[in-house]
Amino acid sequence: MNASHTRSRVVKLLPALVVAFAACAAHAAEYVDLPGGRFESVLPQGPVPTLSSPVDIAPFAMRATPVTVEEFAAFTAKHREWQRGKAPALFADKRYLINWSSPAVPGARMLPHSPVTDVSWFAAKAFCEDEGGRLPTWLEWEYAAAADATRRDARSDPAWRQQILSWYEKPTSALGDVGSAPNSYGVRDLHGLVWEWVDDFNALFIAGDSRTQGDPDILKFCGSGALNIIDRDSYAVLMRIALLSSLKAADTTGTLGFRCVRPKQGSKT
Repeated sequence: MNASHTRSRVVKLLPALVVAFAACAAHAAEYVDLPGGRFESVLPQGPVPTLSSPVDIAPFAMRATPVTVEEFAAFTAKHREWQRGKAPALFADKRYLINWSSPAVPGARMLPHSPVTDVSWFAAKAFCEDEGGRLPTWLEWEYAAAADATRRDARSDPAWRQQILSWYEKPTSALGDVGSAPNSYGVRDLHGLVWEWVDDFNALFIAGDSRTQGDPDILKFCGSGALNIIDRDSYAVLMRIALLSSLKAADTTGTLGFRCVRPKQGSKT
């Protein structure tokens, strides 16, 4: 068998090898338990839009890292309806998995352990449901993201806030692998790698009275809901909410990924 024929066979087998490797890796998803508890969101939770009140976060388990390229490749191999070019336009825009080499194979320059991006909310939701979970709510994500390496809530620390903000000030470049240092819960990459879908993204920061009064202009402006933020010093959080509240469920971007949550181990709910 000559070298040319060997290369040809390898090229033909590559998609199957990639999918097989991804399928094995997909089973290794790590979830960590978060205890829940009393938490004060930067978003208004009471009937008055300018005031906040603590909310009770139920215990839950969260993926330690965002869903990766290889994990999503395994999902699309199993559910071909979510491959590039096959997902209905209602559920995914034209940018969906735009950098993949083929409907089932990630692009050659995409790192298998980097976060998957260019994925719609519908696709992210389907992945999490297939894994026996769901997308986190904003409050769950915010609760997990408030922790640093040693504290469950580091948001009042100006140095920590500046560190987070500095990540978003850097020019966008190729995504690296998941697996930054864990926060005090054991969750990684909540800041500094990608933005993340949340289940209730389309309800963020839109005051209840604005919706019930039928304000025709409130949704015409990108991130308009973020105007209701209580803690205006949380610039990084404000940017994240502004982005999420400007999106539609079929939208995709090259900087937006996702992770899943499940009931806490041992929980009956």
